[in-house]
Amino acid sequence: MQKRIIVKAGFHERNNRPVSCNIEEGLKSVKLTDAKEDIEIPCQLEGGRLCWVVNNLESGKEKEYLVTGKAGRPFGNIDLDEKPGIIDIRTGKGLFASYHFGNVVRPFLNPVMGPDNKSVLREIVEKEDSPEHDHRHQRGILVAHGDVNGVDDWSEEEGHGSIRHDAFREIVSGPVCAKITAENSWLSREGTKVLSETREMRFYSLAEAGIIDFIITFRAAEGRVVFGDTKEGGIISVRVATTLRGDRQGKIETSSGGIGEKESWGKRAHWCDYSGKLGSGTAGLAVFDNPANFRYPGYWHVRDYGLMTANPFALSYYYDDKNRNGSHAVEAGQDLIFRYRVFIHKGDTKEAGVAGAFNNYINPPEIIIKAD
Repeated sequence: MQKRIIVKAGFHERNNRPVSCNIEEGLKSVKLTDAKEDIEIPCQLEGGRLCWVVNNLESGKEKEYLVTGKAGRPFGNIDLDEKPGIIDIRTGKGLFASYHFGNVVRPFLNPVMGPDNKSVLREIVEKEDSPEHDHRHQRGILVAHGDVNGVDDWSEEEGHGSIRHDAFREIVSGPVCAKITAENSWLSREGTKVLSETREMRFYSLAEAGIIDFIITFRAAEGRVVFGDTKEGGIISVRVATTLRGDRQGKIETSSGGIGEKESWGKRAHWCDYSGKLGSGTAGLAVFDNPANFRYPGYWHVRDYGLMTANPFALSYYYDDKNRNGSHAVEAGQDLIFRYRVFIHKGDTKEAGVAGAFNNYINPPEIIIKAD
């Protein structure tokens, strides 16, 4: 098997952008080469789909690759190191992220490393007497909601529910990305199962940036499920590092032009970004909504104290109108699927090109495959 792949940039620059395309089912290995420079490119095969990272492709230009059905040279992997209750995601630069799933109220990611090997997330809450350790349930990047059939799966106050890790469907390392797919059960205070969740996370380590792609599938396996109208929650919830806080040295910005909590909280936007001082420079973290998501573009429950969540359900709070009910029912046996990209970057919102990175997420470059 030998084919040529042409990537067309279109109107936008494509640099450090993960892309993928269907190649051929049944392939066991492939080799990907930049056809012009004759340089082998790290790539990853999953089923019949090929993934790699496009670099230095200017707007209006195209780049050609040659793919063959033989093994290429080995590249360094993004590795998954499983320990009791934790999986560390490691790259050639060191620790990228840690996924906590054992002996926790709800699974979460923390830390997630940005530039200068500094985490863009607040350190894990241990002490209760520090002002930086408010809202102890905001433990990093997590999936949570405060009213699921009346169960509080957001806080850790008396009577709260929990999310139990049941099993890993996939744990995959690779030269382009690592993948973790976890099966979780959302439980009431009494331990009764309310909801099933499949959480797929893909980790990409890029030059001066990192990407985590989420696909979160809720299944009403135990009967009808209602996500209630409450601001206490977020299908993707992030608690940023203290120096990124909007009431410290940080800054909230959204795709709609909002700056700070007052202009961003409860507003609809395609993305929301938090940036500020981190280590010796400036860095940040953005969450990208997806056009396939429920109530896209989504609403943002984002606070100056460092919380950023994508919550499409709290309409009565956002509009300050109790006649607007934002709750949503998932009928028995049905699914509700959300997709998000978390973009970790160097520099502030403008310097990092957050708007362009979002566009690349929802409008990837055109890919043409030709038999050679």
